Amino acid sequence: MCSKHGADKRLFYYHLASGATDPPCLNYNLDYLPMVPDGYYYALALAGAAVLVGWLAGPLWALPACLLALFFLWFFRDPERVIPDSAGAVVSPADGKVTDVSSILMNGAPRTRISIFLSVFDVHVNRSPLAGVIREVRYQKGRFLNAMNPASAEHNEQNAVTVEGDGQSVIFKQIAGLLARRIVFNKKVGDPVRRGERVGLIKFGSRVDVLLDASATLQIKVGDRVKGGSSVLAYLDRVSEPLTTVGATRQGAL
Repeated sequence: MCSKHGADKRLFYYHLASGATDPPCLNYNLDYLPMVPDGYYYALALAGAAVLVGWLAGPLWALPACLLALFFLWFFRDPERVIPDSAGAVVSPADGKVTDVSSILMNGAPRTRISIFLSVFDVHVNRSPLAGVIREVRYQKGRFLNAMNPASAEHNEQNAVTVEGDGQSVIFKQIAGLLARRIVFNKKVGDPVRRGERVGLIKFGSRVDVLLDASATLQIKVGDRVKGGSSVLAYLDRVSEPLTTVGATRQGAL
């Protein structure tokens, strides 16, 4: 078991560039580590490069590699969060800035889409927006448009996850950005999740969309900054129409 609010850290790697659809499984983001292990790997490689460059060319030439090593240690941080326990609360699956709140049509039914942009300065660990069961995981190959581009929601490579629980149904999409080349997701269909539980990661700049029933009571607006697992995006009624991950078209901004 993982740290509180983060149960199973067996992360499946979606290698976006290669288009893998059945990624391998391995232990990832261990309980006793304060960050995703990738941070240590990058930092150790850069520290070794800094030592070599410093030995060959002098200490000042090693400074850029040292600074990059520190950046990667910071980028892959994985802080604990206080998870709200309010009934019907949908928490943010990611840290970042709310860039769009729109009405869309999904299979003919109105839905609300919340888009969250993650810059390279945000925590990139993703969390489940509600407690329930993973009902669908759909990986889509695509482009690597800037995550701020509205077209990225449909055309970029992405991983769409449907979570259902206690009569609620929410979809969240891990969307690759201009720099992102790997999406990580650690669950499979049928797995239970807790609200705010760690479920994956997107490396470097990226975007996360959350699709809700149109009756959801929103708690955020465009321009707000949110934190994964702790910021409440909306409240849902106990019974909501099941969502599917196909057939979404933009209807208009709220």
